[in-house]
Amino acid sequence: MPDHVRDEDAVRRMEVLAAGVALRAAARLGTGVTAPVLDRLLLVLARSHPRAFATLAEMPEARVLLDPVDQPVAFLLTVGPTVRLRIADRATAEHEAAIRGPLPALMDLLEGRIDGDALFFRRTLRIEGDTAIVVALRNALDGEEIDLVSDLAALGGPLRHAVPRLRRHAARAAGVLENARRLLLGPVLTRLDTLERRVEQGQRPGRGA
Repeated sequence: MPDHVRDEDAVRRMEVLAAGVALRAAARLGTGVTAPVLDRLLLVLARSHPRAFATLAEMPEARVLLDPVDQPVAFLLTVGPTVRLRIADRATAEHEAAIRGPLPALMDLLEGRIDGDALFFRRTLRIEGDTAIVVALRNALDGEEIDLVSDLAALGGPLRHAVPRLRRHAARAAGVLENARRLLLGPVLTRLDTLERRVEQGQRPGRGA
């Protein structure tokens, strides 16, 4: 495999790992904490891609569930006069259309890295609900060079300067992220799960009777 292909694969692996860590944290933090961050992210994206956001704002109001099926949380994108993004429970969120699939495929679709038709044809991604909304969403994003990782890093100010450096050392960075996820995030989530079970058990009727 050529070196540049290996480098690109390492970069993408790092980005997907970072996105996965962020989504797991978002699932625990909840809407109250994540909503302001998502609002700021949309502002950054709107400044970088005004044509796409103008098109989204012209669409009839609708809710699209963006569901990375390999992650603990989904996103609800509202299009129309007020474009909005929120974390959502995939099982209960009301929506007119949904795009479901693994996180890497969803990222590729939103960033225009791969032809969406190919992803849907191979059933890597699947559409539910009003397909016209999904087609309009894809048309709005078509031709945009979206870089979700850089745009998200821009929220952190100086962090944006670290992204190119991390990408140059992507293989090492991916290994560091994987170890951090396994060694740090894993035990924390396990403790939270244990605490949640104890709380649920303590709330059951008849406990201690």
